Amino acid sequence: MSLLLQLKDEMKTAMRAKDKLRLGVIRMAISAIKQAEIDHKTEPTDDNITAILTKMVKQRKESIKMFAEGGRDELAEKEAAEITALNFFMPEPLTAEEISELISKAITESGAASMADMGKVMAVLKPLMQGKADMGAVSGQVRKSLQTL
Repeated sequence: MSLLLQLKDEMKTAMRAKDKLRLGVIRMAISAIKQAEIDHKTEPTDDNITAILTKMVKQRKESIKMFAEGGRDELAEKEAAEITALNFFMPEPLTAEEISELISKAITESGAASMADMGKVMAVLKPLMQGKADMGAVSGQVRKSLQTL
């Protein structure tokens, strides 16, 4: 089943269960998907939807940090609950070993020889890891691997 259909089915389930928080998050996600569809004039694919959901999770993580710094714990908890709802639709995260293996393959595949080639390596990795790993952390690992070459 496509990710969009899964979102719509879960929206119906949340309506029946009267789960307002989950329903609101799913509606926001569907709205963001429709907006991207209009903006880019393309049909949404699972990869595009995953990228949108990843962006939504990242925004909420940043909000949690800001709310925690501002002493607004109740808002931070709400954002954390929204992340949990969004993570339900995200692909299974990669393990550390899988990430290391993909980085090694990407370095070999792109022919990277120095830090100047980091963009090439990240271009290979991004479609493989989108939504499955924190790309900021992956970037750090790639940087470390390229420095040891």
